[in-house]
Amino acid sequence: MGENMNNKIFSTAAYVRLSREDGDKEESDSVGNQRKLLLDYIDKSEDLELFDIYIDDGYTGTNFKRPSFQKMISDIESGYVNCVIVKDLSRFGRDYIETGRYLERYFPDLEVRFISISDNIDSLKQTYDILLPIKNIFNEQYARDISKKVHTAIKTKQKAGEFIGAFTSYGYKKSPTNKNKLIIDDYAANIVRRIFSLYVQGYGKLSIAKMLNEEGVLSPAEYKKNNGENYKNFNKLDNTSYWTYSTIDKILRREIYIGNMVQGTRHQHMRSKQKMLNKEKWIVVENTHEPIIDKETWKKAQALLNKRTRLLDLNTNMYIFAGFVRCADCGRAMAKHTWKRTDGSKSYTLNCGTYVRYGSKYCTAHTINLQVLYDVVLNDLRTIVKSITDLKELANSQISTDKSKIKASQAEIERIRSELERLKKLKKSLYEDFKEELITKQEFLTYRDDYTKKEELFTKRMQTLEDENKREQTSEPFDTPWLKRLLELRDIEELDREIIVEMIDEILVYENHKIKIIYNFSDELSNLFSTTYPEIKSIS
Repeated sequence: MGENMNNKIFSTAAYVRLSREDGDKEESDSVGNQRKLLLDYIDKSEDLELFDIYIDDGYTGTNFKRPSFQKMISDIESGYVNCVIVKDLSRFGRDYIETGRYLERYFPDLEVRFISISDNIDSLKQTYDILLPIKNIFNEQYARDISKKVHTAIKTKQKAGEFIGAFTSYGYKKSPTNKNKLIIDDYAANIVRRIFSLYVQGYGKLSIAKMLNEEGVLSPAEYKKNNGENYKNFNKLDNTSYWTYSTIDKILRREIYIGNMVQGTRHQHMRSKQKMLNKEKWIVVENTHEPIIDKETWKKAQALLNKRTRLLDLNTNMYIFAGFVRCADCGRAMAKHTWKRTDGSKSYTLNCGTYVRYGSKYCTAHTINLQVLYDVVLNDLRTIVKSITDLKELANSQISTDKSKIKASQAEIERIRSELERLKKLKKSLYEDFKEELITKQEFLTYRDDYTKKEELFTKRMQTLEDENKREQTSEPFDTPWLKRLLELRDIEELDREIIVEMIDEILVYENHKIKIIYNFSDELSNLFSTTYPEIKSIS
């Protein structure tokens, strides 16, 4: 922070986080305690002015996909906030890599002041504590240990058939006397029975969804919110405010409705996305609660589901982006639409699946021309590949210089080792001279202290040189599978399905003629170019 910022008033975001995985026990008022601490600090500071309080209650610190945190970042980027204050670093985050990126790159680049009260950190008043990265590592390791213990305890309960989760499946609720026991929610259970009945009678999933929407029946997400549950879900489709084909499909496939507890279907490492496990790894315990659907109806529904499953003809029906392009607002997959021009040729566009199926009441078209999307992705990949190639060549030009430095440094280290060995022998002979009374005790002590000081100086110098060599010899940033593969695409001329599957995680389409391409290697690009990927790109 520059000196010109010392006299300004900072628009401050007070950030609060609480999570069971952080080891917080019996701290229902911990959010309140954090809030009070932050507000008191702001109130006593003449240069801080509260803009807003951002609270993530029940969110892990091992990633930054938290709604209030993301809202705070949005307000920072919009220019509303230029100071962030937290109780301590662990409240900000327990992922030391991402935490370091925010504190050492992101905030300084945007001239955002950062204050951590308990850690005595204020980026306006001093540079970051040299131990900051170590503190972040301890925070993450602590989260790992706690998380492992929590997951072990959870798995034990799941295998015993106890319900473990914040929210029950639609149709059930937690027993008021035992939160690990499910009981039937009569209203929602009747809707579930009706869905199964209609499906067995021959109604399609989309027809059932439209019927429930027309009757004003609340979707599962809206029903939970309407009952006062603090329902949160990062999956937009699971959090949709209306009935959809996907919602009906999921209900028809849930074994929980015949009285079997099905849990442990997903797994997540600390920095990775949740992944669906193979069905044989799920934890299924039979007859743990009262069923909503009888087994005969269940069998009929499953037989119909299997019968109606249509395998996609990859050669004729699937375009290369299938499964990768989603509406940025509702999260639903984009649907391909074919237009016939007056000259007989065809044009292809993508439209929001929600808009196509349910109309403008629930989402807008988000239309994008398929050829335009193809060109944008191809050009973006070409730009990335060229940037990496240029950077690689620049790095190679430094290799000979770096090797020369390392060689000279290594020679200096060997010289120091020889000198330390010589001092060791001198100290030994000095002691022998003292024992033989060839020198006085005072002379012995004086010479010994001189040799010891020289040893300390040489040892420190050698340690410094070795540390510098280690930094120089760290694995070069291009030695990763993704970046090697990108360098192989140096002369990319066209896209195919294989490249899309290999390179792209997802593409989000916005209504304002913008898209966001999220690559499988976005994190490596961020580290390489010290910037944030993915970037939003204009297609207009």
